[in-house]
Amino acid sequence: MKRLLLVGGSGQLGTEIRRGWTSWEIAAPSHAELDIEDGDAVDAFVAREKPDAIVNCAAFHNVDRCEAEPERALAVNAVAVERLARIARDNGATFVTISTDYVFDGTATVPYTERDCPRPQSAYAVSKLAGEQLVARLDSRALVVRTCGVYGVRPSASKGHTFVDRVIAQGRAKETIRIVNDVTASPTFAGHLAEALLALLESGATGLYHAANAGPVTWYDFAVEALRQAGVDHAIEPIPAASWKAPARRPAFSALDSGKLRALGFEMPGWREGIAAYLRLKNQP
Repeated sequence: MKRLLLVGGSGQLGTEIRRGWTSWEIAAPSHAELDIEDGDAVDAFVAREKPDAIVNCAAFHNVDRCEAEPERALAVNAVAVERLARIARDNGATFVTISTDYVFDGTATVPYTERDCPRPQSAYAVSKLAGEQLVARLDSRALVVRTCGVYGVRPSASKGHTFVDRVIAQGRAKETIRIVNDVTASPTFAGHLAEALLALLESGATGLYHAANAGPVTWYDFAVEALRQAGVDHAIEPIPAASWKAPARRPAFSALDSGKLRALGFEMPGWREGIAAYLRLKNQP
């Protein structure tokens, strides 16, 4: 059985990796047990555990806080990621790290591919792109996987809920729901992303890949479909993104095309299938 060091294993994606990667022996230390900014501690942990692969799901991903703390964003999302990649390389392990659709400026009208030029518009996006580039510079077995709008059964640590849960809860309570209808993305169920990462890792692939549930959709239409699948009859009020005041700029269009992943024989399910899989998992006894 291969050994995996999973960094950030308590989050939405990490939870699904721990649930689904049954063929791997997984060490998933908490932040208190292993701080990725402590290079010596990481080096010692990897030397002791001797993982075959390191998957990094940790990040400073509060997009608006990153605007106020850009140095912190770079420290966690770039400097610490490069150090992890170096330690993986020096110990003969494959390295996998997660990046974001936010590296793009949102001016596209069709889903972005790996060949499209990033143009980050926020401190968060700059830090994540810097992490990508620092990893790419290393001569190592590394995967950088961009994804979009990840949601899973474990609530977001920064928000305390998932987008889908919030919409359904408000719908059931007959509260007013306002969702932007001019921002298009590829919301991705964490379970499907975990399956894609496993397929990439076990294929021996390296380099940059996109992995997101297929099909661009506005957040408004995504929310409407979530209510429909949950059996909740409640109207949602569409609003423009301009009415949602936030410190960080977000791309108006950031859907991702997972064509390189598809070429390896792995097809990402559509965004509607992502909602269905999420609700099935949530409703398990």
